[in-house]
Amino acid sequence: MKKLLIFSAAMMLTASVFGQAKKPTIMVVPSDRYCIANGYSMTFDNQGTQTVLPDYKKALQNDSDLRLAISKMSGIMSDREFPLKDLEQELRNIANESAESSLIMGSAGGSVVESPIDVLKRTAKADIIMDLDFSVERQGPKKHIKFILNGLDAYTSKNIASSSGAGEPSSAASVDLLVEEAVLSHMDEFCGRLQAHFDDMFNNGREVKIMVKLFDGADVNLNDEYDYNGTTDELNIFIEDWMADNTVNGRFSISDATENFQRYEQVRIPMFYERNGRQRAMDTRTFVNNLKKFLSEAPFNLESKVYMRGLGEAWLIIGEK
Repeated sequence: MKKLLIFSAAMMLTASVFGQAKKPTIMVVPSDRYCIANGYSMTFDNQGTQTVLPDYKKALQNDSDLRLAISKMSGIMSDREFPLKDLEQELRNIANESAESSLIMGSAGGSVVESPIDVLKRTAKADIIMDLDFSVERQGPKKHIKFILNGLDAYTSKNIASSSGAGEPSSAASVDLLVEEAVLSHMDEFCGRLQAHFDDMFNNGREVKIMVKLFDGADVNLNDEYDYNGTTDELNIFIEDWMADNTVNGRFSISDATENFQRYEQVRIPMFYERNGRQRAMDTRTFVNNLKKFLSEAPFNLESKVYMRGLGEAWLIIGEK
């Protein structure tokens, strides 16, 4: 009897811990194909090259079916206790920041265009983007939904879960009910894949890319030697050592390197870090800023600048601030 009580208590504790497992934050976004096919797009001319990008604000303001579909998908994910970021609210936040607005609208100077989805990823900092493409098909008086749903890692843009299908024709159901009927049977497997990916990030670190570069005129290169803690070696080796010490389980790969740059891929950074006694979320900028601080100290005493390329990639450029 005593063993049975202990076993029951253990099972209840396991269920409680599992039920409290942290879930990834998601944001439902219409696919590029949906926006462009339905006329919700913007065209930028960047140094003679035209780029067509989705216009999420226009889509939400003019497409009631899209609003219903996003609302229903958000509700389905909320029912499964996935924390949500609201697309419309994030667009308002971006519109209120002049720096972000200038990136969306482009510039007369022909600077590199940052796509709306990159802006959303960086500002909303959702873990996963749910990329939704759908169409309302009609057969006489009846209609049904066809959909394609992709779960994208917001940092790497890797597709981590996909689902597609079609619902049963109906003559009375609204778009939100048609979406629910079409996707509901697919969601358990889809959400399981999202959760498995997030669990992997939680246990093994979030995957990002990091580039170490030099400014023109920098009076240092990555093959220069330093004496650090009694060891003499090249700067590139000490940077590799720092990466090994600060990534989760030392997981990263060097895809290319010369005396002027190092390219790190599959860099697994911790999900959280401690600051002033509080746990905070780690992102690519914070991680690379820590490397910047390491190189600013003796014996290196190097000035450097952190340049972000989207949410999941950062450059550390040595030689100037």
